Amino acid sequence: MIAMPSLRKRTKIQTENAEPRDECSSFSELSSGSEEDNKEDSIWEPQKKVLRNRRRPASKGSKRKQGPRVKKSAQQVHDISKDVAVKEELNSPVAIVNANLEEENQKLHTTNTLKTAAKKQKNAGHGAKKRLKVDEETNQASPFEGGESNVEAPSTSEDRDMCKKESEDSFTFEQSPLKRIKTESCPQGRPARVPGASDIKEEVEMNWDIVQVLSERTNIEPWICANIIRLFNDDNTIPFIVRYRKELINNLDADFLREVRQTLDELRDVAKKVHSRIQKIKKEGKMSECLLQALLNCKTFEELEHVSAPYKMGSKGTKAQRAKQLGLEGAAWTLLENPGQLNLPSYIRPDVKGLSELKDIETGVQHILADMIAKDKDTLDFIRDLCKHRYICIQSSLAKVSSKKVNEKEVDKFQLYQNFSCNIRNIHHHQILAINRGENLKILTVKVNISDGVKNEFCRWCIQNRWRPRGFARPELMKILHNSLDDSFKRLIVPLLCRELRAKLTSDAEKQSVMMFGQNLRQLLLTSPVPGRTLMGVDPGYKHGCKLAIISPTSQILHTDVVYLHCGQGFREAEKIKRLLLNFNCNTVVIGNGTACRETEAYFADLIMKNYFAPLDVVYCIVSEAGASIYSVSPEANKEMPGLDPNLRSAVSIARRVQDPLAELVKFDPKHIGVGMYQHDVSQTLLKATLDSVVEECVSFVGVDINICSEVLLRHIAGLNANRAKNIIEWREKNGPFINREQLKKVKGLGPKSFQQCAGFVRVNQDYIRTFCSGQHTDSSGQSQEAAMVTKEKPGKKKNKADVALTPNPLDETCIHPESYDIAVRFLSFIGGTLYEIGKPEMQQKINSSLGKEGIEKTAERLQTTAHTLQVIIDGLSQPKTFDIRTG
Repeated sequence: MIAMPSLRKRTKIQTENAEPRDECSSFSELSSGSEEDNKEDSIWEPQKKVLRNRRRPASKGSKRKQGPRVKKSAQQVHDISKDVAVKEELNSPVAIVNANLEEENQKLHTTNTLKTAAKKQKNAGHGAKKRLKVDEETNQASPFEGGESNVEAPSTSEDRDMCKKESEDSFTFEQSPLKRIKTESCPQGRPARVPGASDIKEEVEMNWDIVQVLSERTNIEPWICANIIRLFNDDNTIPFIVRYRKELINNLDADFLREVRQTLDELRDVAKKVHSRIQKIKKEGKMSECLLQALLNCKTFEELEHVSAPYKMGSKGTKAQRAKQLGLEGAAWTLLENPGQLNLPSYIRPDVKGLSELKDIETGVQHILADMIAKDKDTLDFIRDLCKHRYICIQSSLAKVSSKKVNEKEVDKFQLYQNFSCNIRNIHHHQILAINRGENLKILTVKVNISDGVKNEFCRWCIQNRWRPRGFARPELMKILHNSLDDSFKRLIVPLLCRELRAKLTSDAEKQSVMMFGQNLRQLLLTSPVPGRTLMGVDPGYKHGCKLAIISPTSQILHTDVVYLHCGQGFREAEKIKRLLLNFNCNTVVIGNGTACRETEAYFADLIMKNYFAPLDVVYCIVSEAGASIYSVSPEANKEMPGLDPNLRSAVSIARRVQDPLAELVKFDPKHIGVGMYQHDVSQTLLKATLDSVVEECVSFVGVDINICSEVLLRHIAGLNANRAKNIIEWREKNGPFINREQLKKVKGLGPKSFQQCAGFVRVNQDYIRTFCSGQHTDSSGQSQEAAMVTKEKPGKKKNKADVALTPNPLDETCIHPESYDIAVRFLSFIGGTLYEIGKPEMQQKINSSLGKEGIEKTAERLQTTAHTLQVIIDGLSQPKTFDIRTG
């Protein structure tokens, strides 16, 4: 109760400075219900959600007696100016501090507070005068009191501490409390600011802070969202962030980052569409200040459509707009502000359509009030919150198809949903997608049912709180208000809620479908390979026979053929198959799961059981051949296997899927694999972006050998694309293999940012480099003559790329990023290891011995790095050279 006098004072200040209301004043955010105490106010505004007891304003004399409250009110006005400044800074990055630094500041603040308390006990009277003086200076400097904008700071540190504590506890009017940064809840990754990152400035400015909204929608703390936005703004890829920037994202995984990026893109799309709509309305000359603020407050496409619908080109205008054109807006506001003075019969104009009868006038006022209610921010917030806690169901039924005939088989597919009803909080994602598909095919009719209890509670709240007339209203006027509420709820609010609920259910279902597709795709791509074997791929078939392809351990095509196993020639074809297996020493048969798969499996199983292929111990397996037919006729397959029949290319692809699934499956569009849910009904843009990101994540985390990998595989590495991968292959063919990672900087089109993103995911096999160098004539330094010739620059040649020393580096064969090589060398020196012990048991013993004494946290502090970076270095040093995450 102490804050009420100052609250009234600030309310009066804002009322005096308020701009005159125009025709769209219902869009603007309405002030608190405490304004009803000031009878001197000429403009009525609806009450807030919180119901307060009606009080008469205190007399001036009583205010003089409340000495301590003068200080509180002045301090609150000062807090308002601070709060406004804080809100203006919301577009800047969220403050991200070190947990230790915050603890030191807390201790320092506590010490200063104790000193201040001691001094107050020593000289209480002098301290009270000084506080009053500070409050007077604050009142003079506050912009709400008409003073200058530059606020003077308290003169002493003690007073600053005292004012800071009071301002933290004081009440802020019409401002949402700023979220505290939860540094204590980040044990795995302490909050840290991106090195050298600039302030977060969006291309399109809105009334809401993108960091706060992103944090609310994704349930991630603001400091993490701020770091993620900066990282994405700097063109960092998800694999690079997940592996090498863990401390900035609190160890989130790739799926969470994709979700945050999708939400961030949605918010930015909303902001762009809002400003596009603003420019369009300005050209038409219909823009007003309140409409502008209402548009800038929109956070979703549904809100934007609701606010801007009356201003679209070609619109006939709403019922409320037509009533306003007749001059009935003043009557609507009078009914709310001063109903005792409203005289509706005085508006009758017999010669004007819409004003000829009293009933028409009442209907026009009703339409204006309904429009005001439906577009009021607090009213919509209340009904949305009410719907979250009430029973709302979605229903689907068989559509009455008369003119257009629908296939009966299609109708039978939706038999489960022909009389379906479910609570929107319990419905499954696949059910939403199925209902949407049936609705699009004109088979189902879908509606959202909002119970009458929601309507009754909404109307009761509006009459008692938000839209209560300011004075006594006659029964006929209250009837108009009740009819306005019913009309607004049924004609405007319910359709808006249904659109919002359907849009949210569909959006969540599509995201779940895409996420499931991505998870299934990741599982396929990370299937454990079967290296070092000669394989026979079989693409089964009936009439056209079974296509055979034998590939070497290095995926080279050794032989292709066609056999007819299911046309009465099985025994004769068995001799051919046995001869091929013996000639190429192949003991593994890979069968595609397409047509005639089971018959082919039974054929080989019977031969193996009879030990027909002795002395070979032949085994077989079945793999998915989804996408093999599409790939076999693609330009990529024609380039890789020129002159080979497309049917035989399918057999080659089937065999390679067992030998190296990742290298083979990345050759064609991932949506052709067929591991999704309603993949044709979801947003194709979202699906493609997610699947491409999953492929990039899998290829990057597995890693590629830069000297032997294909161009198709290389283009999926983080930071690379088709052109850069092509340039790398061309450079490799022209100059020989890469000696170290630094040579990537010489490739055309590979700048510093691209090198930073891809360098940690490409490997340089040291054994391959030694084999290559041993075939060259080496000089005394151990460097090949060819390499030495490459390092020499012509006298007149422009040095646009840094000179690179062609010396093999054992760290290039690990997952350690080149930016951490210095830390890795210092860590090796700390544990007493060498570069030639990487991946050996001796290295693991030294690491365990060293970390057992101090632990990874203290070791990271000693090396002046983070624990996450040190963990990556430890993994890179201890993992064997043959390590593969797919087999781990």
